[in-house]
Amino acid sequence: MTDVPPAANPRPGARIRLLEAALRLVRERGYAATTVEDLCTRAGVTKGAFFHHFASKEALGVAAANQWTTNTRAFFAEAPYRAHADPLERVLGYLDFRKAILRGELPEFTCFAGTLVQEVFGTSAPIRTACEASITGHAAEVAADIAAAMERHGVRAGFTAESLALHSQAVLQGAFILAKATGRTDVAVESIEHLRRYVELLFQPTARERKDPP
Repeated sequence: MTDVPPAANPRPGARIRLLEAALRLVRERGYAATTVEDLCTRAGVTKGAFFHHFASKEALGVAAANQWTTNTRAFFAEAPYRAHADPLERVLGYLDFRKAILRGELPEFTCFAGTLVQEVFGTSAPIRTACEASITGHAAEVAADIAAAMERHGVRAGFTAESLALHSQAVLQGAFILAKATGRTDVAVESIEHLRRYVELLFQPTARERKDPP
């Protein structure tokens, strides 16, 4: 029997293709406007395959939100700003990176979890919970750098790292909404630039109390 080498890039399985289809279509059309038939067509699978992997469209929504969390965690873990030794530079670099990736069409850079939860927060508790975990989980990673920056640079202020990290996500999600409303990417870019200036002000020596040198 002749050995046949495996394909260099084997096609993903039906479950992964359905998740990828959901991540794209929901950002293009919205959750309600995306049907099971649409998902199957985009993924190139049958409805039987869909219901083999997911009990319902809601179950797919939860799984897609979890997949988004996994994808984005890996994406940001490998981002260039992670290489900065100073945590403040990582925070500012994170914002620069968020601005830099605002490229292409809106569905290519908007947040899947934010898009999904805006539509289903009152109708699907399981999806809302998965989206909340995605957004706040990412905010917690940003908060770790903010907390380290506050410690290193001696910032004593009436806010917590967690609250500032959540504020950053509120600005980003709002920036996506403005981009959708106006059809313009530049309004989102400007929102992130304002946020960056705000963070810089919080860490300016004249706007904070420095720790005594060791």
